[in-house]
Amino acid sequence: MPFLTIQSAVEQGTALLEEGGVGAPRLTAEVLLGHALHSERAYLYAHARDELTELQWIHYGRYLNDRLKGKPTQYITRKQEFYGREFYVDERVLIPRPETEHLVEAALEFLRDQPQARVLDVGTGSGAIAVTLALETGRRVFASDISAAALEVASSNARKLGAEVAFFESDLAEAIAPGSIDLLVSNPPYVPGADQANMQREVRDWEPHVALFAGDSGLEIYRRLIDQALGAIRSGGHLLMELGFQSLEGVETMLASDWVDLAVTSDLAGWPRVICATRR
Repeated sequence: MPFLTIQSAVEQGTALLEEGGVGAPRLTAEVLLGHALHSERAYLYAHARDELTELQWIHYGRYLNDRLKGKPTQYITRKQEFYGREFYVDERVLIPRPETEHLVEAALEFLRDQPQARVLDVGTGSGAIAVTLALETGRRVFASDISAAALEVASSNARKLGAEVAFFESDLAEAIAPGSIDLLVSNPPYVPGADQANMQREVRDWEPHVALFAGDSGLEIYRRLIDQALGAIRSGGHLLMELGFQSLEGVETMLASDWVDLAVTSDLAGWPRVICATRR
């Protein structure tokens, strides 16, 4: 019995995903089929009439089933692009978001005029921020995470991409020597626990909660991180953090007594996304 052609497989996959309420059903079907064929999406159009092998059909069917269960596409394909590079991701780490590139851009602005600055990425996860900063500046970067499993993923990404990053396990900046850091960057957990029930199932059911939730208010990790950063960052050093939805006012209050030159960068949608502060 002949198997489906690539074109028919895309159409059937699209219909299944659309019926299952999955966003961007055709794009998702193409990405998953390309993953099953170990090919880029362009290959699907150039070979639309080719038939799938039995093994390709089995893999494609499994990927579709996983996606219909809510598993994020990035965890199925094991990859996510960030700042023009492909990073390996799985359930041990948060999937890097495009908005976090604003944090990278802000950090690069500081580092352009500070060639000797010692940089620390707190809560590195997949290593996307630390690896990007290391590669963009050609310097060694330090990165910490409370999760040993996440550090395995981050270390693998650094090796694959050729970035010089020193990873270590730490609860935020707890393990850092006083005054040893010039620039601390972080995309900390900032989702209030009360919001869990209203989150997309792809995020709530699959991404690591330790990288998502920050107490009832969503400000708990910011508070601890700012307290620790005060000791870790040298006088005149800088703190850059990604902001969660409606967290700006609370974070500014925490920074008011010991930090100066506060500056906020908004994302493309106009939401406050990055806050920069200088230690007195």
